[in-house]
Amino acid sequence: MRYLPLTKQEREKMLQKIGVASIDELFQSIPEETRFKGCLPIDAPMDEQSLLQHLSDLASKNKTVKDYKSYLGAGYYNHYIPTAVNQLLLRSELYTAYTPYQPEISQGTLQAIFEFQSLISLLFEMDVTNASMYDGATAVTEAVLMAKRVNGKGKTLVSSLLHPEYKETLNSYIGKDSIKEIGYNESGVTSLEELEAELTDDCNSVIIQYPNFFGTIEDLKAIRKLIDTKAPSALMIVAVSEAISFGLLTPPGRFGADIVAGEGQSLGIPLSFGGPGVGLFSCKSKYLRKMPGRLAGETVDKDGKRGFVFTISTREQHIRREGATSNICSNHSLMAVATAIYLSLMGKTGFKEISLTNFYNTQYAIKMLSQFSQLKVKYGKKVFNEFVIEFDNTIDAQEVYSEMLKKGVVFGLLLKKYYSSEKNSILVNFTEKTTQKEIDELVKKLVEVIGGLS
Repeated sequence: MRYLPLTKQEREKMLQKIGVASIDELFQSIPEETRFKGCLPIDAPMDEQSLLQHLSDLASKNKTVKDYKSYLGAGYYNHYIPTAVNQLLLRSELYTAYTPYQPEISQGTLQAIFEFQSLISLLFEMDVTNASMYDGATAVTEAVLMAKRVNGKGKTLVSSLLHPEYKETLNSYIGKDSIKEIGYNESGVTSLEELEAELTDDCNSVIIQYPNFFGTIEDLKAIRKLIDTKAPSALMIVAVSEAISFGLLTPPGRFGADIVAGEGQSLGIPLSFGGPGVGLFSCKSKYLRKMPGRLAGETVDKDGKRGFVFTISTREQHIRREGATSNICSNHSLMAVATAIYLSLMGKTGFKEISLTNFYNTQYAIKMLSQFSQLKVKYGKKVFNEFVIEFDNTIDAQEVYSEMLKKGVVFGLLLKKYYSSEKNSILVNFTEKTTQKEIDELVKKLVEVIGGLS
């Protein structure tokens, strides 16, 4: 949108129209002592050409995965997006996608949402999926709020290997006092012993990330059995941050998950410095009316023609606020459409191939990095496309990270920020975009860095 300036005469005419003598009169309700005096510390005005160049220069200070080789995952992943995804999104009827406030005349948008719901339900092998949510963190939080509506219980058990930012959002919404964190064992998975000890009748839900934040694969079958035995009314919530993994892993619905919630950024949405993403939310059909957000359904009109409607829309704009299941359930329609296009383009075969490529590249990286005597792959090879490496006491992980950055490599995520027991560990990620040639180059640079620090 272009900036349209006003002349002095136009301003005076507008002030006269509303019956005030000056712009200052508009701010009389603000105490004099709190008003800013003087001029803002900004540069002088520029002509359009100079301003555009200035903004371009500022933007160039940002560095992207085109400027650096990135092995950073941890919730947002650098996957290849087919050109057709963005090209189709440029269609005006999709590009302006938002909540259809007159759904009966928004058949295209509703159909796109319906297809998105259907594809995510197939991906997770769950009964029903809503029309998307903001992101993974809010989707997981909404899952806990839904569990409370279902069984009225107060305590939430959360794996310590849930994404740390998801945990922060969860703490903000429901409070730390009602959350019990379950630790992890030497295999880099949630401790079943701790979970069993904490499972009691007052639990509303158990949250397990799959794959977890360390990239390792949790035993959902064993966790489901524990819940059924110790706290059968508690809901099993499976959190997801890397949806590409389900081209290879057994879907959570097959293990009896009650709710699957998480982030769908991997499915056709660019990194964009951390957002936007698309929140995924699926559940068993028996919990349908407790689910947040909206649900697009298929029907027929009076002439028998196929049509789409909002089947369920329990948001505060449509029903009384006290009856709403959520007040943050506006879906990211454009992102949901991108996901639907991506999954449609990939198909079952293509999606599986991409998933396998992620896995193979990661296993090759594990093989190559395991050659270093100064580090170890900490939690074994039972991973999908990211894993933890730990340096010995002769090497500082922070120094390695800083030196690799100087060589144009974002070498994963330093885990000491989130886990006190991982002070010298880095979480690294490899996708279909990190070829074996690039991994070989990574190893060469790492040899140089470690040699310089030893």
